[in-house]
Amino acid sequence: MSKMMKAVVVEQANAPLALASLPVAEPGPNEVRVKVVASGVNPLDLKIAAGKAPHAKHPFPAILGLDSAGIVDAVGGNVTRFKVGDAVYGLTGGVGGVQGSLAEFIIADADLLAPAPKSIDLRQAASIPLIFITAWEGMVDRAKVSSGKTVLVHGGAGGVGQMAVQIAKAFGADVYATGNASSQETIRELGATPIDYNTQTVDEYVQEHTGGEGFDIVYDTVGGEVLDNSFKAVKTYVGHVVSCLGWGTHSIAPLSFKGATYSGVFTLLPLLTGAGRAHHGEIMQQATKLVEGGKLRVLQDPNRFELSQANEAHEYQASGKARGKVVIDISEV
Repeated sequence: MSKMMKAVVVEQANAPLALASLPVAEPGPNEVRVKVVASGVNPLDLKIAAGKAPHAKHPFPAILGLDSAGIVDAVGGNVTRFKVGDAVYGLTGGVGGVQGSLAEFIIADADLLAPAPKSIDLRQAASIPLIFITAWEGMVDRAKVSSGKTVLVHGGAGGVGQMAVQIAKAFGADVYATGNASSQETIRELGATPIDYNTQTVDEYVQEHTGGEGFDIVYDTVGGEVLDNSFKAVKTYVGHVVSCLGWGTHSIAPLSFKGATYSGVFTLLPLLTGAGRAHHGEIMQQATKLVEGGKLRVLQDPNRFELSQANEAHEYQASGKARGKVVIDISEV
């Protein structure tokens, strides 16, 4: 008789999340089975549940949950990097028809995982993968951040924004970040100079902080008009704009007239296509190094939710009241 597990399933768009009992699968040759300790909640989870994220390609019925942290329970025959009992984390599923982390066990491609930091608990670790990978791909892989560069992060107190600020700081950049009045102190605590976008125009803060030259790197985590503003805020010739929400229709004339460059980030590609998964594991190893070096922390909401309270966790995320990343506790270590 096969081993069973508890999991949360959404049967169709806008249906409540329902607790179910499902069989536990065995890992394939390049996979590991992980006992999930915690699952991070992301806005994308809510969009998938509402049927508003066709780019995620996650068919119903679905088990949601992109971020996971837990303990290796079994390893496939080709896996040498991990053993039973290892604490691991990563962006492991919840899109592309791959089972998400709102379950007691997941089967994960070993390439997507990294050893979890020892200096924080697995609940904190579960907050990191999606937002860190998205920030790293933009700030490091695309924009090539380095010491002495001036960096502007739009939405610096948000999930991806807080990671982008800290990554840029760790590389020695001079970092600025936009936010509303209530987020200014958070941005300052993360190590960036805050800019209140409600009280300053793009021209005004570019003049104040760069002498009118523009920023070397602008990371847009908001999209829409903010991406258009990013084109205005970047430095002539050498500037680079990167966005993880560049999904609209935009005029690139302001960018072109500056001879600057742009690139986009679509973090889900390795999960959807299978290509580049090892790099996701490598990025998570960098996250572990930064956490253990005291250069990366995550703002986590203090409210606790169990697997049976997944609906409440999603409602809380949707309410806008969360002060940091929302996490669902799945099982004990």
